[in-house]
Amino acid sequence: MRVFNSPPPSEAQTRSRILQAARRLFASQGFDGTTTRDLAQAAGVAEGTLFRHFPNKKAILVEVATQGWVEILTDLLTELSEMGSYKAVAQVMRRRMWNMQKNADLMRVCFMEAQFHPDLRDRIQSEVIAKMTDVAEAFFQTAMDKGVYRKMDANLVAKVFLGMFAVAGFSHNTLMEPDASPQTMQQMAEGLADIFLNGVLVRD
Repeated sequence: MRVFNSPPPSEAQTRSRILQAARRLFASQGFDGTTTRDLAQAAGVAEGTLFRHFPNKKAILVEVATQGWVEILTDLLTELSEMGSYKAVAQVMRRRMWNMQKNADLMRVCFMEAQFHPDLRDRIQSEVIAKMTDVAEAFFQTAMDKGVYRKMDANLVAKVFLGMFAVAGFSHNTLMEPDASPQTMQQMAEGLADIFLNGVLVRD
């Protein structure tokens, strides 16, 4: 009987496996607590193969975090494009909580490790955060021009929104229980949206 062996993984598949393993290990053990040997074992490759794809462990972190932030930017563009109206902020927040809850490992790497690596933080700021701010600013400027939002500094509004966007994403680790129900997430999303749209002061 002839035995058919599966073909060896392509270079792209191997690279993807390394990045997926890095995402998991950096999230659970931290960058400093993860060795290249750990990464190679988790990815099922030899350590030499690891270095054929990446010059060092830091390059892997930069790639994982940058990819993650690009995913966040793509999600933001999708969320804004699907908003039924400029007042549908709660829907965006709720979906953000759900999506980030499903990708908790990636979020931990993106937000946490960037604090400790200035070069990574600078790259993310220049390549992704600035684009996110520009996209959100244009969105809110349009809402102001249409008279839906009051005239304000659109850039500042965008930054406040993105800050709440991050809070919504991490709320299951900070403001809610990790196993929070969909109803709890909905209440949280509506509360954030209410504060964003209406503020906290009683209106005269």
